[in-house]
Amino acid sequence: MKAIVAHAAKDLRIEDRDIPDLGAGQVLIKMAAGGICGSDLHYYNHGGFGPIQLKEPMVLGHEVAGHIEALGAGVDGFTQGELVAISPSRPCGNCKYCAQGTQNHCLNMRFYGSAMPFPHIQGAFQENIVADVSQCAKAGDITAAEAAMAEPLSVVWHAVRQAGSLTGKRVLVTGCGPIGLLCVLVARYAGAAEIVATDLAEFTLSKAKDVGADHTINVVTEPDGLRKYDEDKGHFDVLFECTGVAVALASAVPALRPGATIVQLGLGGDMTLPLQAMTAKELVLKGSFRFHAEFFEVAEALRNRRIDVRPLITHSLPIDDAVKAFELASDRSQAIKVGISF
Repeated sequence: MKAIVAHAAKDLRIEDRDIPDLGAGQVLIKMAAGGICGSDLHYYNHGGFGPIQLKEPMVLGHEVAGHIEALGAGVDGFTQGELVAISPSRPCGNCKYCAQGTQNHCLNMRFYGSAMPFPHIQGAFQENIVADVSQCAKAGDITAAEAAMAEPLSVVWHAVRQAGSLTGKRVLVTGCGPIGLLCVLVARYAGAAEIVATDLAEFTLSKAKDVGADHTINVVTEPDGLRKYDEDKGHFDVLFECTGVAVALASAVPALRPGATIVQLGLGGDMTLPLQAMTAKELVLKGSFRFHAEFFEVAEALRNRRIDVRPLITHSLPIDDAVKAFELASDRSQAIKVGISF
């Protein structure tokens, strides 16, 4: 079977891999669609991010959906041919973090397409994959591309949980890549009263308006665009920081009201924070890392179209055009979520 394998920065290859054996409690899945994530782009463009670097060839991909081809012993509740979204989160279930219900911090996590451990955890951009049945969520009648969006949407679902109730809140989102745009979408769904989004590109900002932003600011053409929100010690109740760039967070702090919550989603290496200003405003800083149980809630929301991600799926290319797809996904002037079609 074909697989998309990263060897180093800008060294992406289509290689043949063996189809894994099917075990008890598992399903064999014929992959249908996969979405290229920001972490995939870091591996493709830079060989990794921060201290996490490729040390061996690794199959990329963790936003995936496919059709069940075969059922292992003891599997019920699913049928051959059924479309499922596949959670890449495979915690051990035995460590202290799994025991306390914070599986996203599992000490022995096996998360598809991750170079954090060595040997690396191989990813899901493969024509066939064997998954534990516990990873599979029914996708119903939505498309495979929509079902593959369950993973990034789960990241945002978890982040919104970190922020607490958004009902009636004023929300700022910095960075309108796929995660930032999903933050806009979920914040609107969760009852935010006002949503403002910032970014560097008009294309992504137009998408922010499409999915629910009340106002957008291009920080290139309007470098002082957030200033009007600084009055009376700030305006916003919650910041979803999705860039991982220190200047984005620093420029947002004056626009946050005292006691506001910052949820940091962007990962781009270490950031220098304006701690004195944050301290004086008694701001709450929360990290947000991956997800676990949220995946199945999100799959249900997608299946019932309570959340509609279709406006964010801008392109789909076949597996043989993987390099072209990764180059396109790196271009924020024309692409949001670029998918791989299997």
